[in-house]
This record gives sequence, C-alpha cells and structure tokens, in this order.
Amino acid sequence: MDEAVDEVFSKSEDEDEVASSAAPRHHDHEAGSSTSATDNEEEATHGWANGGATWYGGPNGDGSEGGACGYKSDVGQDPFSSLIAAGGVGIFKNGKGCGSCYQVRCKENPECSGKHVTVVITDQCPDAQCQKRPHFDMSGTAFGAMAKPGMADKLRNAGVLNIEFERVPCKYHGKKISFKMDSGANPFYLAMLVEYEAGDGDLNSVEVMEAGGKKGYAKWEKMRQSWGALWCMDSKTGKPLEAPFSFRLTSSSGKVLVANNVVPAGWNAGKCYESKLGGAEGKGLGERVFELHSYNGSGGGGERRVGKSGEE
Repeated sequence: MDEAVDEVFSKSEDEDEVASSAAPRHHDHEAGSSTSATDNEEEATHGWANGGATWYGGPNGDGSEGGACGYKSDVGQDPFSSLIAAGGVGIFKNGKGCGSCYQVRCKENPECSGKHVTVVITDQCPDAQCQKRPHFDMSGTAFGAMAKPGMADKLRNAGVLNIEFERVPCKYHGKKISFKMDSGANPFYLAMLVEYEAGDGDLNSVEVMEAGGKKGYAKWEKMRQSWGALWCMDSKTGKPLEAPFSFRLTSSSGKVLVANNVVPAGWNAGKCYESKLGGAEGKGLGERVFELHSYNGSGGGGERRVGKSGEE
C-alpha cells in the first residue's frame, strides 16, 4: 500500500547519544577564528530575543554550499532559496538544530529596515563570537534581506549587527519530507539525510521499522545521529536490513510523526525517497494526521486506522 503518516503529541522515551566526529565544519571567515563549542549560548524559542549576526560566502550567495547539516547544494534551491544561516552552539545544537527556522531582524543600523527575514539553520558557526551569545552567521542573501531597499551592500559592510530573533514554525508550502539515502548506504548499513520537515523543522530522534512490523505491532529501532541531519543504523543480526522502511521522527518539542513504507524494497544508495508528509496535505511536525496499517485478520485483508494512543 502507499506510504502514509501519523503524528502523536507525546514525548519520546529516551534520547540517542550523538556521534558527530565526521561532521564537516563551517569554514572560518574574517570576523573570527574557529573555537570549540561551549555552553555559554542559550537559545530563546518563544518571543523575540537579542543576539548577533554576521554573514559569510558571497554577497548574494548561500553561505558555504552544504555546511555542517549536510544539505549540500539544496541550500541554494527552493525552498531554502539561500535564506539560511549557520548557528552558534545553542542554535546548532551539535546538529540537532539543523532544519529549525528563525525570524531575524535588525533595527539599530540606519540601513536596517526593521523587517524580519526567515532563515533555516543549515550550518554551524564555530567562531569565537558565535559562542558568546546567540549568533547567526547568515548567507549574504539573508543578511542583505534585512536592509532597506537599495541598502543591502551598505548593511553587509556594517560588521557585526545586534539583532532580534525568534524561533518560528518552518513552512515549506507543499514540499515533501525527503529521505536521501547516503552514497555509502548498503543492505547492512542504513544511512540517510532527512530534510524539509515542516513545523518544528528539527529532529531530536529518528527510529526505523523494518518490513517485519506487521498487523500494526511496530518494532521501532533507534537510529543514531551520524552528523548534522544524517542518521544511520547498522544491522545488528548480521543479516541485511529488510525494506520497506518506515520512520518515526521526533522533534525537539516532542512532536512525533510516522512515515510508513517511505523507502521501498530494492532501494538504491544515493537516491531520494519522498514521503507524503508536507506534500498536498501540507502536514508536518506539529500537525495531526493518521497512519494506515495493512493487516490480514481472520476475515481477510484490510486497513486499520490508528490514532495517537494506538486505538482503532
């Protein structure tokens, strides 16, 4: 049957440990040098908060193509459209802040319009100034979008800006959640990039169910965060992992979404598989939808509609 989706408003039981040693680093720019992450920066997620902003890459570019979240050239394409930022430690969150959305605005400089621009976190800013307070190292495109008409270049020459920022839901306007299989994935090693989660936008945990989950009795196994938005799992039995694969995604706020049978049997490394979530239905993390389970009861085949607590 076709892949379907389910979201329940409950907290996940446990959190995976993060393995980020293989993550590519956001490149240094003139404003500061690379430092290790500290705990000095705190993130405000409700209401406007104060922070700082710089920009990197080309004046009208998308920062550094790819970045520490692993989105690669997608950062310059719709729906990101180069409106991205590298976050400091409390915003990037060792990669678990990848995909989160913020409104950012500046008011103090004469070139500032006071209007906000919405950016997606796609990279890490390791510079010293990014550790002292909440900081957004924005693409040249996003930074210039805060300026008054015709003043973008002058604003980009203003140095470090004092800004206000606010966490907001991500809106991808029909873009489907994508599961991009890593080029190194194989039947014994499942690895994928998860992208375009509307709503909360970020991921705190990812679980997978192999084809063995039947009659609605799912056996979920936790995947580990490799780096950025890349999640992986090794076979624990010495046998190939059995597709199709379903995924359960949990955001930082505890919202849960299930995408059934997204990756089919016969899947290929390097290929992208899209869920129905975030498509025509416009569903994302933060919106209620249902999952349809195929099952064969004594009376023959059928479907079971499951709500958030599992009742029919």
